[in-house]
Amino acid sequence: MYKPPFTISSKMLDKAISITEKIGKITNFQNLKRMPILRKNNMIKSIHSSLAIENNSLSLDQVRDTISGKLVLGDKKEIQEVKNAYAAYEAIDSFDCFKENDLLLAHKMLTNLIVDDNGKYRNHAEGVFDGEKVIFVAPPANMVSELMNNLFDWLKNDTETPLLIKSCIFHYEFVFIHPFTDGNGRCARLWQNVILMKWNNLFKYVPIESVIEKYQANYYDVISNCHKNGNSNQFIEFMLDVIDETLTELLDNVKKEESNISDQVNKLLEVMEYGIPYSANELLSRLNIKSKETLRASYLNPAIENGLVRMTLGNKPNSKNQKYIK
Repeated sequence: MYKPPFTISSKMLDKAISITEKIGKITNFQNLKRMPILRKNNMIKSIHSSLAIENNSLSLDQVRDTISGKLVLGDKKEIQEVKNAYAAYEAIDSFDCFKENDLLLAHKMLTNLIVDDNGKYRNHAEGVFDGEKVIFVAPPANMVSELMNNLFDWLKNDTETPLLIKSCIFHYEFVFIHPFTDGNGRCARLWQNVILMKWNNLFKYVPIESVIEKYQANYYDVISNCHKNGNSNQFIEFMLDVIDETLTELLDNVKKEESNISDQVNKLLEVMEYGIPYSANELLSRLNIKSKETLRASYLNPAIENGLVRMTLGNKPNSKNQKYIK
């Protein structure tokens, strides 16, 4: 079985321990899944940063507006990139990190209406240029399919390397192979998230791309150094640093969000089953309170404002047929 060239260092192991500890702290916050605003903002940050790394000039607000369906004035190709990325990140739960066909589907989604051969490996030479200077020449097109087959075979069957570290190795190897005409960076970063979600589903909410963007120059330098060194060691250490820093930021944000959710809202959410609509009277009974005014002021209104509960008749807030759903 093919094995990518790398060596696990003490720094990698230390970072892996730190990452695992932070995941433990974050998952202790029972309300993480009750924070749709935080989760959506993190996904928007991921999309904006991953596209910005590839020179998409749309601002974070423009990306948010595009995703919300608002009219955005800007380059049509860049707007389409946002729509594509949103579709791919929304579908992230449906991808199996070990299936090559799923990666091809993800690429097809990421490059919809932008690349003619989307979802297909390139059939021509590719390289990375700095102006007219060739920085890196990717493997020949006739080797791409075999190299990707081998990479997926290793990803699926290597039982010795922790999945956290394998996600970093895959990211680098994918960038090295450069299997597509366009969208390689976007696809590599998305697929690392897919692999990490296989390890811990928390990574659905972790905007790793935003920290990569912060260290974008280092990101490219490290990739270049690994090309020269013939292994992914430096890239693994870089990406583990990125993941660790992203989790630190997420932990801080979760603490802030947690402090904004009152005991009354938590109690309301506990008595409501997901996807089932409840009338005000049903909620009064479940909460064992008598005042509708208290229900609205202390329970329902804060929950609705935080995006945790919605009205079934949003345009008729005082309707006698109004119900509430989480």
